[in-house]
Amino acid sequence: MRVQRALARAGVLSRREADSAVADGRVQVNGTTAVIGQVVDPARDRITLDGTPVVTQVTSHRWIVLHKPAAVMTTRKDPAGRPTVFDLVDDAPGLVYVGRLDFMTEGVLLLTTDGTAAHALTHPSREVERTYVATVRGDAVSAAREARRGVQLEDGLVVPIEVLAHPLGGRRWAFELTIAEGRTHEVRRICDALGLEVERLVRTRFGPVRLGDLPSGAARALTNTERTVLDALIGQGE
Repeated sequence: MRVQRALARAGVLSRREADSAVADGRVQVNGTTAVIGQVVDPARDRITLDGTPVVTQVTSHRWIVLHKPAAVMTTRKDPAGRPTVFDLVDDAPGLVYVGRLDFMTEGVLLLTTDGTAAHALTHPSREVERTYVATVRGDAVSAAREARRGVQLEDGLVVPIEVLAHPLGGRRWAFELTIAEGRTHEVRRICDALGLEVERLVRTRFGPVRLGDLPSGAARALTNTERTVLDALIGQGE
């Protein structure tokens, strides 16, 4: 396998970070600076990153789901000093998030030490379903009807897999959307295009992983069933 993939599979870097690390000359294979695309044998070759040996023979990876609260950054380090998702979990070398939730968006956020799987699950070709529930004001019934026909955004048409609207009282609605892609601020832009004012946004499902009754700010390990389905989605279960 290529050296970038070996680093990502080891969970020390994301695939993109591994590309940069190799290009920057930070990676060595058997004492020689690696080059982009170099093929390595993780069982035989000694790979180092910034001089530190990388354990490439990983037998198992860590997977957790965090109920991300609002006002928390999905990043490892925020220059402005705001809290990040890594402040809420037991951190581990190579732990990365699977996709990003906006600062004020809450709900399901997966984290894993398997960088390759994280990249695969967020690739548009996998079409992993995500369900969001937005608390909105506006004509949600008409908006749901319109959304089912597709919503034109500046970067293309979005046709949700499922759209539901439930009254909450006080002129508020729970506007539930299931989509199979992850464009930037996609759900908020869909609601804006439909004339809905979003007061709160929660991701309640990512693939087979549901938020359930996990408290805000809490995390849990994935179940075996969730892992099996995710492995199938990324082709590792074949």
